[in-house]
Amino acid sequence: MQIKTLGRVGYEPTLAAMREFTEGRGPDTEDELWLCEHPPTYTQGLAGQADHVLDAAGIPIVQTNRGGQVTYHGPGQVVAYPLLDLRRLGIFVKEYVFRLEAAVIQTLDAYGVTGLRVAGAPGIYVRLEEPGAHARLAGPVLPGDPFRGLGKVAALGIKVSRHCTYHGLALNVAMDLKPFQGINPCGYAGLQTVDLATLGVYTDWSDVAQRLGERLSALLSR
Repeated sequence: MQIKTLGRVGYEPTLAAMREFTEGRGPDTEDELWLCEHPPTYTQGLAGQADHVLDAAGIPIVQTNRGGQVTYHGPGQVVAYPLLDLRRLGIFVKEYVFRLEAAVIQTLDAYGVTGLRVAGAPGIYVRLEEPGAHARLAGPVLPGDPFRGLGKVAALGIKVSRHCTYHGLALNVAMDLKPFQGINPCGYAGLQTVDLATLGVYTDWSDVAQRLGERLSALLSR
């Protein structure tokens, strides 16, 4: 897998480049991993509903063909786009998503933060009161409130075309979190979004991007 660190790039040109790469690749095309950050942008997935955008406040909203609902991208967030041939890798979509989440969990662990999965809600979450706690979630505190005491630190939304992937995941490092208040993140009203800085981890974008890239490469290479 070839890892490319793109830095800060516009969302729409990057999406166009991913689609062009995916549509033009052949059976021998090398897989790539793009690491970047975007200027402030809301993106809607295929399941996105307009009423989940509460107040865009001038931030552009881009309709996309990824899975999921609305999320926010902005400076201080590591966005990872794995461009893979799943058939060549020998895994199916469910395993691919599991490995994406595992890469985030392993990256967070390097900073003393325990990443958690919530059943039926892709992405990675943390305990707000004790981010480093290792106990597994035993289930929601209240059946109607699966996110009680949790904050979302990484979002996931993918597209698979002819067994090849694009779009990917976003891990919040140190960013302005206010735009998340303008949406129901990933379609969940009241879901709190956090970044590493909120959790008391002070590091820079490049360090997190490198660590995340290494974990993704290790988990998504043959």
